[in-house]
Amino acid sequence: MFCLEAAKVGALEDLEFKFVAKHRRQGNLNTRRIATTAAVAATAAVTVPAAANAAEVVVPNTDIRFEVAGLENVPNIKQVPNVDKYVPSLKSNQGSDYAASVEAPVAQEAPAPAPVKSVGEKVLEAARSAVGSPYVYGANGPSAFDCSGLTSWAYRQAGVEIPRTSQAQASAGTQVSLDALQPGDIIVYYSGASHVGIYTGHGTIIDALNTGTPVGERSLNYMPIHSAVRF
Repeated sequence: MFCLEAAKVGALEDLEFKFVAKHRRQGNLNTRRIATTAAVAATAAVTVPAAANAAEVVVPNTDIRFEVAGLENVPNIKQVPNVDKYVPSLKSNQGSDYAASVEAPVAQEAPAPAPVKSVGEKVLEAARSAVGSPYVYGANGPSAFDCSGLTSWAYRQAGVEIPRTSQAQASAGTQVSLDALQPGDIIVYYSGASHVGIYTGHGTIIDALNTGTPVGERSLNYMPIHSAVRF
């Protein structure tokens, strides 16, 4: 390996010396450019198998042209900036090779749409937002409530209009068995259907209980249950 590298260096130095001597009259700057170009070409000739086809090398702004065997097979030769000015045969393929090396952008998957909330979930969400509000008889929100005022207001926030009083709500809604309750269902209490609350789905309700007790969450069985309805 050492002998091969020494042979390459010797070939480069010898070729550069000959070019410098031949073109001395053209000025030092131009001569150095020619010699450098020739050295690059010679390196390609040494490192690439001789069986490869020869490529013409042109020194810009001069009449100097020569061929170098295997130049087109030099690894990454087409990625050298402005290489087509020195090796015209590489010009037609450079653009396509570059384009092929650029990876196509990966298509991004559209984000999954947000899940659509049910009416019951919207009702429960509204009821929770009222927790802590004071009880005021006859009030139906948004800052104070009585029991049926809270239930009717919460359903209105979900886009559903229901009757205003607890007895009307108990009569108008679809009856639901207690073992099939869902969040947002209205739980009706006492034999006269005088109180209502909103089922949370976790064995509790949210209601406006009475004067002095703000809207809050309490056990489903805190009072005797009359029925359950769904709108």
